[in-house]
Amino acid sequence: MEKESKKIAENLAMYERLRTVPNEAKRQIEAGRLKGFTDINAMWRIKALTNEFGPCGTGWYANIEKQWIEQGANGEMCAFCNLALYYKTGEEWSKPVYGTGGSAFVASERSGLHTSDECFKMAYTDALSVCAKMIGVAADVYFEKDRTKYDTPAEQSGQTAQKEEPAAKKSDQVETCKQCGAAILPKKARDGKWLSSVEVAKSLGGLCVNCYREAKKHEVDV
Repeated sequence: MEKESKKIAENLAMYERLRTVPNEAKRQIEAGRLKGFTDINAMWRIKALTNEFGPCGTGWYANIEKQWIEQGANGEMCAFCNLALYYKTGEEWSKPVYGTGGSAFVASERSGLHTSDECFKMAYTDALSVCAKMIGVAADVYFEKDRTKYDTPAEQSGQTAQKEEPAAKKSDQVETCKQCGAAILPKKARDGKWLSSVEVAKSLGGLCVNCYREAKKHEVDV
């Protein structure tokens, strides 16, 4: 039993060192579809990897395996990045730790379609977070209930449940277009925040994106 416990402790050693995110590296999302969840500062993640393995390029590095664009709905397009993370322990390099990230390339906004010139950079950052998560980086944010026996009751009660990839809550109200009856879906604004179905409907005068554009084209008061 003692031997087994020791082995478990050894396996989790890196995970335990990387799991905690300082408060200054966390930001609570206050609005939109992701309201109530936590955004983690990208530079803190790089600092955590550097602290554990050494400078990027000599202690760890990420190799871009593939970058591509996919067509989305309503004229939107998404950029994706496949990444392989390598890190050094002693004199040996690890096997690749894979992750996929994504970001909007062409997004549908109130003023029309918006093209992002930073989509691959953001997809890369997203992919790196997925890779890093696999070795324990920021684990406490992704898995709030994974408390250890060393946590105090105060620390446990002070935690707020977080999820890795939150989707719209089932209780969220879904508006429908007053003209065509189609569901009005949440969408990402230019500042990166997600607007709920209700917020999108309000911004478009109760119309879906397609009907709103058509109305504007014919100078209809919406």
